[in-house]
Amino acid sequence: MTDSAVTPGDPPPRRASVIRMILRDRRALAGAVFLAVLTVAAVFAPLLSPYDPNAMDYMMLDPPHAAHPLGVDDLGRDLLSRIVHGARVSLFVGLVTVAIALVAGVALGVAAGYYRGWADTLIMRYIDLQWAFPNILIAVYLVAVFGTGLANVIVAISLAYLDDFARIARGMTLSVKEEQYVTAARALGLSDLRIMLRHILPNITAPVIVLATVSVSNAILAEAVLSFLGLGVSANTPTWGLILSEARSFVSRAWWLGIFPGLAIMLTVLSINFLGDALRDVLDVRESRDIA
Repeated sequence: MTDSAVTPGDPPPRRASVIRMILRDRRALAGAVFLAVLTVAAVFAPLLSPYDPNAMDYMMLDPPHAAHPLGVDDLGRDLLSRIVHGARVSLFVGLVTVAIALVAGVALGVAAGYYRGWADTLIMRYIDLQWAFPNILIAVYLVAVFGTGLANVIVAISLAYLDDFARIARGMTLSVKEEQYVTAARALGLSDLRIMLRHILPNITAPVIVLATVSVSNAILAEAVLSFLGLGVSANTPTWGLILSEARSFVSRAWWLGIFPGLAIMLTVLSINFLGDALRDVLDVRESRDIA
């Protein structure tokens, strides 16, 4: 982070550096290509999937072959079609939950760090309480309270990861608010809201972006765990976690039922993490670790 505030006339910070880093880093490039292909497959799943993901029209536990490249599950449904459609849920949940957690967490963290006093004490004691429990445990508890379904899963995972963004934002705000340009903005009579929006937020984006990238993969894993436990979306909606859950009873007889959805989750999470590593190298966000 630089010592000067980011102004609206400045060029997009290090955009060209990010692109060059991705092109030079083979892992990041492979991750970007895989995610691009996965996103296209998810968006156009009804057009690209060879069969209806819920159609039970084929030979049960049929192994992979030309007509069904990834095999058929125990109810006679094409596994490739179900995995392609499952990508829609996983990517949607991952992106939306992180967006909600980012906005809410950063707002709380910036408010706590900027105002200090009772606001900081109230907000951070709640964040500390949530920090004491694993995120997935919080998500499981919230889904148990709110009920299953896509909307409830999104709310539960968003609330579970909110504390990560709040802690990062508060720590960075405590540092940025002492800079001279913030003091000058106060002397000029700018409102607190305008100072936070124009001078603090632009200067804490680097660690927040990196955390958001990592959190997307964590949110995808959380959704898979909830679906695996039967706490995810509707049973009629194919998701990677649900497919894995249904494969538990057939591991010894139908290896493809667990291998392929597991590979989809693994490759997606690895690809996102590879991109996150590249962003971390470009943005050099050493301050984003263990800031409280």
